[in-house]
Amino acid sequence: MYVADSRSTPATAATAAARDLGPGRRAAVAPTVLALGTVSLVTDVSSEMVTAVLPLYLVAGLGLSPLGFGLLDGVYNGFSALVRLAGGHLADRGGRYKTVAALGYGLSALCKPLLLVAGSLPLIGAVLAADRTGKGLRTAPRDALISLASPEESRGRAFGVHRAMDTAGALIGPLVAFLILRQVADGYDAVFTVSFCVAALGVLVLLLFVPSRPKPLAVPSEGAPRASLKAALALLRVSDVRRLALCAFLLGLATVSDSFVYLLLQRRLGVTDRWFALLPIGTAAAFLLLAVPLGRLADRVGRWRVFLGGHAALLLVYGALLSGWQSPALPYLVLALHGGFYAATDGVLMAAAAGSVPAELRSSGLALIQTGQALARFGCSIAFGAAWTAWGDRWAVGAATAVLAVCAAAAFALRPADRDTASPTPTVPEGTPV
Repeated sequence: MYVADSRSTPATAATAAARDLGPGRRAAVAPTVLALGTVSLVTDVSSEMVTAVLPLYLVAGLGLSPLGFGLLDGVYNGFSALVRLAGGHLADRGGRYKTVAALGYGLSALCKPLLLVAGSLPLIGAVLAADRTGKGLRTAPRDALISLASPEESRGRAFGVHRAMDTAGALIGPLVAFLILRQVADGYDAVFTVSFCVAALGVLVLLLFVPSRPKPLAVPSEGAPRASLKAALALLRVSDVRRLALCAFLLGLATVSDSFVYLLLQRRLGVTDRWFALLPIGTAAAFLLLAVPLGRLADRVGRWRVFLGGHAALLLVYGALLSGWQSPALPYLVLALHGGFYAATDGVLMAAAAGSVPAELRSSGLALIQTGQALARFGCSIAFGAAWTAWGDRWAVGAATAVLAVCAAAAFALRPADRDTASPTPTVPEGTPV
């Protein structure tokens, strides 16, 4: 069996279902998307509680240098890349999206209490690596479930809704951490304990409310052969997938970690430790407000236009941090642009990728692109931390700005054509077994 044999069945069925609603009516977001959004909301409350305090806990509490933090942050954000391919492949084999996602969410939840006993750099690195392994396992199967449950015409909107719910959790998490730190002296232990309890609730919601197979059923039939690793890697021979992966990788090379953005703002503004945990809320609020509108805009005007526009917003963030501009408006502007960057890129990239990957290999294909992007961001975190340690933060931001401008120009030249949403999903090269 070849992927081409089935390309016209599941995706087309979902598309036809959407068209049956008639002109002027939009397909409702699938229940699977809403259930996964709830899981992500709860889980992000947990993870963002930790993310909000981790930079300060490591740099101010444990005395790590920017280089040491860059290494740990690289582990935190980049280690998941090593297991995303495995998670995507395991999910595609037999359509076990929910099972693999549940394993990932469960592993990350178990890592939260371990932060209570990890007091050295190697141990903290090991715990963060395990936590990111969980994220790596769950991300591609979750996004595959979203894309398979959504018609092509409104996939950007579906990802926008999911990312908005996900970001609502990211908005609440730092607030909870802030309140805990206000009430409990030296409250890092309390933050990690509450984070574990919330993460466990997210796993429970996933097990109880997310269906094993999405509806409309845009997944292989029960009798379909299992996806092979060879077929997954062969996706790179598809022009659109290869261009998507290359552009995501290039732009990831110049995407400075969120934690560094917040640390730079803290230095510019002299934010105290207690208020530092609130900085991610600004990014999350802008992301929450813009995710759905920009997802819908991407469906209408082309996902690559919106995706590249998001990186233009990131370039403005770097410019504002580099300018030395001192104004009360600076943090609001930087955090609003930072949230806009995520709203225009995170779900939009997955919506664009889903239109280029056949349903049988959806999880593997999304994992390929996510892996390249995560590896690039891993390298960026280490390089930025090293540049900050060697030359200072201003030189590091200047270098990141120049690299982003070059990579954005290259991505614009290499970008794939925006697909017509009514066109059939491309297939892997003929002759590749699935």
